[in-house]
Amino acid sequence: MQRPLTCVEICAGAGGQALGLALAGFVHVALVEYESDYCNTLKLNRPEWNVICADVHDFDGKPYEGVDLFAGGVPCPPFSIAGKQLGKDDERDLFPEALRLIKEIKPRAVMLENVRGFLDSGFADYRQYILKSIEKLGYDTQIKLLNASDFGVPQLRPRVVIVGIKKDEKGYFSYPQGNTETTPSIGDTLYDLMAEKKWKGAKKWAQNANKIAPTLVGGSKKHGGPDLGPVRARNAWAELGVDGRGVANSAPEPDFEGMPRLTSRMLARIQGFPDTWYFGEKKTAACRMIGNAFPPPVAQAVGEKIKECLEYGCIDCESESSLSRAIV
Repeated sequence: MQRPLTCVEICAGAGGQALGLALAGFVHVALVEYESDYCNTLKLNRPEWNVICADVHDFDGKPYEGVDLFAGGVPCPPFSIAGKQLGKDDERDLFPEALRLIKEIKPRAVMLENVRGFLDSGFADYRQYILKSIEKLGYDTQIKLLNASDFGVPQLRPRVVIVGIKKDEKGYFSYPQGNTETTPSIGDTLYDLMAEKKWKGAKKWAQNANKIAPTLVGGSKKHGGPDLGPVRARNAWAELGVDGRGVANSAPEPDFEGMPRLTSRMLARIQGFPDTWYFGEKKTAACRMIGNAFPPPVAQAVGEKIKECLEYGCIDCESESSLSRAIV
């Protein structure tokens, strides 16, 4: 019987990448996350996951040596255009910890994601340092900018994805090819939720909201409340008939007039989460978790290609790894 492929993930957030990788066929043996709201969300939605609520600096990867995949969405503020873009000089940069854990865990594959800003020319030297460091640990490394809208996510959300495959693996990795023709508009995506309370204007609103959304923003713990971002982002939402100055508690009432606000459930659907994924009752925390997430459909698409590579030429996929055998 083919064994499941195992995964250790750091900076797991609210589970966007983890959910996508699980749908691709990976079994998480550990998910590391620092913030309690995020940890609680992970445990609530997937009680079977081994969620370790700890600082990644304190996480010892050696007990997990030999897993199939090491994944993580290291913090994006050091590279985001919404921040100061301090890069390696930002205390929140966790790429060094990711490199340490790759060295300790020695996974068959690596998957790290970050914001588009990581590709800026100002980070060229640091970017090459990260890629070369992974290569020196024994991996063939690739980097590519993927657009979430190419994978059915109705949102303008480009993400940089680094993939490393151990050089002794027989399979070849190639990035998934998206298809914008299958991506729904915001109106198509949210119509049923907007009409949940029989809002009379729901159909007309959906017809006018005939484009994909701008990038959802989550903000930091210190900054960013339950809204859809700065003025420029709010103007883009207004073109879709959405009031971006705040987030609603529920769908519009039957006689509502004007531009509706989105609920956290609507935001989660825009990010590619299933409606069953629960983010708690605290609206600000929920908006942060959703806005900072890696869209599950993108993670699933990349995960499936990694899985395809790792299983190339595999008959029964028995591994020499004691950890992998232990979970069969």
